[in-house]
Amino acid sequence: MPSEEISIAAALAWARKHIQPREARLLLRHVCRATVASLIARPEEILHADQLEIFWHLVERRAAGEPIAYIIGTREFYGRDFLVNTSVLIPRPETELLVELAIAHFAAVHRPRVLDLGTGSGVLAITLALELDRPEVTGIDNSRDALTVASTNALRFGVGITFLWSDWYALLKREDRFHLIVANPPYIVENDPHLGQGDLRFEPLIALASGRDGLRALTAIISGACRHLKAGGRLFLEHGYNQASAVRSLLADAGFADITSWKDIAGIERVSGGRWIR
Repeated sequence: MPSEEISIAAALAWARKHIQPREARLLLRHVCRATVASLIARPEEILHADQLEIFWHLVERRAAGEPIAYIIGTREFYGRDFLVNTSVLIPRPETELLVELAIAHFAAVHRPRVLDLGTGSGVLAITLALELDRPEVTGIDNSRDALTVASTNALRFGVGITFLWSDWYALLKREDRFHLIVANPPYIVENDPHLGQGDLRFEPLIALASGRDGLRALTAIISGACRHLKAGGRLFLEHGYNQASAVRSLLADAGFADITSWKDIAGIERVSGGRWIR
């Protein structure tokens, strides 16, 4: 680590020897509380020693593989910055497909009742609360730490959401019925080698892995949805890249109609769902 005071340009040049240039800029912006434009406009400005020390530690953490989102404490989702920490999954672009499907099917519905299972940081629940027409949103998670993050995010965005600490539907009342249930549950096969690679190494295992076939959580959500969807209600589920066929079969066995899988931005069948008709 350079010990003397150095310029923004020199700090970035040094950091690029350890991490990607884009990541270096993002971390320095975080330390300096600056925009990209301001960093570009003043490359010769000198960083104070305390700024440089913080920057180095952040670069060191990133060089060791820690996700950027956990280092700076935020991640963008559907155009908004959400707080995240190691209690919750890092929001990913492919999950925005759940939001797009919800809007496509429920944009014209006034005050739809929405349930987000495994809410994590609350990105789905909060985004749907902001994008739909005055919905009544409930978010469920079995991690109290995750619910703390979700509640803090909801407060930041000024939305009223009911958050419940529950194992899926366990604490819902029998009469609780929803127009829409969405979920991005754990769906990775336990002991999958990918769990020891990349960002997944730092994310909560309970939110990633789900049994020997990766379908345990998806099966529980689909079977329970039958008791908590209104007639004509919809269930949308994110799942693994090779699980679409299995999820469609589970939906069919449970009695859903209009069963469909949708592709994410990478062209992978990432979300499946259906309409409850009973």
